[in-house]
Amino acid sequence: MTKTKTKSANEPTPMMVQYLSIKGTAKDALLFYRMGDFYELFFDDAIAAARALDIALTKRGQHAGEAIPMCGVPFHAYENYLAKLIRAGHKVAICEQMESPEEAKKRGSKSVVKREIVRTVTPGTIVEDSLLDARSNNFLAALAIFRDGAEAAIAWVDVSTGELSVRETNVDRVAADLAAISPKELVVPDFDDDSPWRTPVMSRDMTLSPQAAHYFDSAAGQRRIMETYSVASLDGFGEFSRPECGALGALLGYVTLTQAGRMPALNPPRRAALSEAMVIDAATRVSLEILQTQTGTRKGSLLWAIDRTVTGAGARLLASRLSAPLTNLNDIGARHDAIGFFEVARDLADKVRGLLKETPDAARAISRLGALRGGPRDLAAIRDALLKAREIAQTISSGAGGNTLPDELKNGVIALEDAKGAGFSELVTKLREALSAELPMLARDGGFIAKGFDPGLDSVRILRDESRRVIAGLESNYRELSGVKALKVKHNNVLGYFVETPPTQGDKLMSAPLNETFIHRQTLVSAVRFSTNELAELDAKISRARDEAQARELELFEGLCRTILERRTAISAVAAAIAEIDVATSGAMLALEHQYVRPIIDDSVSFEIKGGRHPVVERSISDGFIANDCVLGDKDDAYLWLVTGPNMAGKSTFLRQNALIAILAQAGLYVPATRAHIGIIDRVFSRVGASDDLAGGRSTFMVEMVETAAILNQATAHSLVVLDEIGRGTSTFDGMSIAWAAVEHLHDTNRCRGLFATHYHELTALAEKLRRLNNVSMKVREWKGDVVFLHEVGAGPADRSYGVAVARLAGLPPGAVKRAEVILKMLEDRRQGGGSMTELPLFAAVPEPEIETPHQNNQLTDALNALDPDSMSPRDALESIYRLKSLLDEV
Repeated sequence: MTKTKTKSANEPTPMMVQYLSIKGTAKDALLFYRMGDFYELFFDDAIAAARALDIALTKRGQHAGEAIPMCGVPFHAYENYLAKLIRAGHKVAICEQMESPEEAKKRGSKSVVKREIVRTVTPGTIVEDSLLDARSNNFLAALAIFRDGAEAAIAWVDVSTGELSVRETNVDRVAADLAAISPKELVVPDFDDDSPWRTPVMSRDMTLSPQAAHYFDSAAGQRRIMETYSVASLDGFGEFSRPECGALGALLGYVTLTQAGRMPALNPPRRAALSEAMVIDAATRVSLEILQTQTGTRKGSLLWAIDRTVTGAGARLLASRLSAPLTNLNDIGARHDAIGFFEVARDLADKVRGLLKETPDAARAISRLGALRGGPRDLAAIRDALLKAREIAQTISSGAGGNTLPDELKNGVIALEDAKGAGFSELVTKLREALSAELPMLARDGGFIAKGFDPGLDSVRILRDESRRVIAGLESNYRELSGVKALKVKHNNVLGYFVETPPTQGDKLMSAPLNETFIHRQTLVSAVRFSTNELAELDAKISRARDEAQARELELFEGLCRTILERRTAISAVAAAIAEIDVATSGAMLALEHQYVRPIIDDSVSFEIKGGRHPVVERSISDGFIANDCVLGDKDDAYLWLVTGPNMAGKSTFLRQNALIAILAQAGLYVPATRAHIGIIDRVFSRVGASDDLAGGRSTFMVEMVETAAILNQATAHSLVVLDEIGRGTSTFDGMSIAWAAVEHLHDTNRCRGLFATHYHELTALAEKLRRLNNVSMKVREWKGDVVFLHEVGAGPADRSYGVAVARLAGLPPGAVKRAEVILKMLEDRRQGGGSMTELPLFAAVPEPEIETPHQNNQLTDALNALDPDSMSPRDALESIYRLKSLLDEV
């Protein structure tokens, strides 16, 4: 006799077996496990999600004898929860039901619904508009390292727009490259603890996704690129090195993995040469606040100050240009030409900007469609973008008159109309005929195909709608047959269509002869429900029609998507042209409204800025900004300026504004000045302001020295360096020695253009020794004991630092200020007399602070005492005021 096998209480249920199996493939991602109308999370995933989302953590069943932690989010509103998890640094695997419960039961009553991971959402692979910033790129990057680090490359892609680029890099440059790209997620090989790549990579604020070494194989990468673009050779894309193929292959492989095989529409890879862009390291980007401030906000950054774009694509392109200014003269000139065209044609620029404001984001729409994550509104976005593109092209062409369009705009107009291809008329016409006026978010919601576009769909809809009219007629007939005026025909998912009456009328329908027509189904406290044969037949008919209509609409949707994706290269070119035109028109508006000028860019070592202004400070203040000149490296002029003057006088502003002007100029934009002549700058370095790295165990002074070392080791004769207060974090003599040596190194070894601000007045004597070093200072005026900062740069060194005066303005107690003045005078006297610092009586008793009293005036006092306010007439009071004022003026 065989024993019946009993299920152990600790044995997992079939559903939990399925969950654990799928969770094993999700790895470090939180698993959104679809169960009906919710995504459920279990075990550690539930604990982490509940904490991040601030939602209730409950329990469901047991596993291995312990309660299973569980939480869930509603399916219809999951994107809001998903966004919070991504921002918290999590990855999320979306596990969907691949069949209905009814289909599962056909395999057996205890069969579990099939589920699969359809996508893994990571910080670098988001495509939903609700999770993205329309005005910022969302880059995913991959770093491939070959030959023990001797060769390397970095590839990056914006999955939401299809932009794909690659360039070679090295361990000294990778931090600057990552700072320029600013990826949200980086795919990297597993680093050894002693790898020199660990520090520059790990220091970035981004999600790291380590992969095994074989993921970056160059031969496999080459095959993956060819498979992705369905080509037999990479020759059409250019020549890629082994590291570049490895980086591109790893990147495309990761996208395929996270999208569960649904590769979005990606542009062909663009190879960016090392020498193509100005190098700006991470410390300089933080110092100059190019895309965001040091507190992480957009407001107050260079981008915030100059951004006049009206489209998301234009804003993303502008940010990209500021992140990677060019070094190629022709490319910079082409961008300046486009701005100059609209600067002259102000009315045309206004018209074009009006059209741009109405243009949808085609790049992100086509990417979602390519990844099978789009909806009917994305189809409409493509249609409307192509319509506006044609209108913009015609407006620019007609507005140019007899003038020749600059190359960038000429190419843009060609792309907008696909003039070298088949044009977009047929596609636009098809989309206009296909889509209804009101469109749902999701294709499965139906109702987005216009009436008359597809005869088959129309016939099914007629059948569906006609059946509904028949049901309305049946309700009227049943009322007349039964004599029950409150009778209604309703529907739910359990009974389908049914007849409902009040409880008081239920017995009437259950009695002969009405019970032959009305079949009792349910008795509730508030109603009695019946079915009829006619309703059952119509219910089945309507259900079939509804399913057929939905299936046909989805089929038509997929066909429209295929039609669009067949033209994705041309449509992507339209999106790129829209962005370029937006940046050009916004640059022209900025120039016209704020007196920005076109810079002269050449291959000299000139840096001549006349009337330069800080773009951010100028926008932030209400009073007029004080403009200043800066002339470096022109012919026999000095290429290094030593800038002295007190704090609050504007040294840091002056230093930063010249670096920002250089970045704007080589980004292809106009600059805030009356004239600018800049020889191409290969690197910009800025060390302005104090910061520390407590997490890395580095003090403010150590950070300063590391950044200064990077500058002195890397700056070339074509670089621009701005340094502020080097050596202030240690003893006076140590700091002065370091600053002294740094000035000499910049002058003699680097021979770069630079601004060096310091409070060490002793350094001003270097101008007599170093031929191409000039002393300049921030102008200050003293008025009745107060210091007035003029924010002007003048020739020659500052006569003193005015530090005590600044301390007084800052609100130091009068006693402390007086003591500082005494000590300062002792120090100055001792230095002039040749005395030593150790001989100073710095610890002598602190003198009592003098109490400042108003100057006495006996006549004024006597006059005040003689007044009797109660007996004075208004005229007497007025005369007394004049008399008192005259006595006061004599003080």
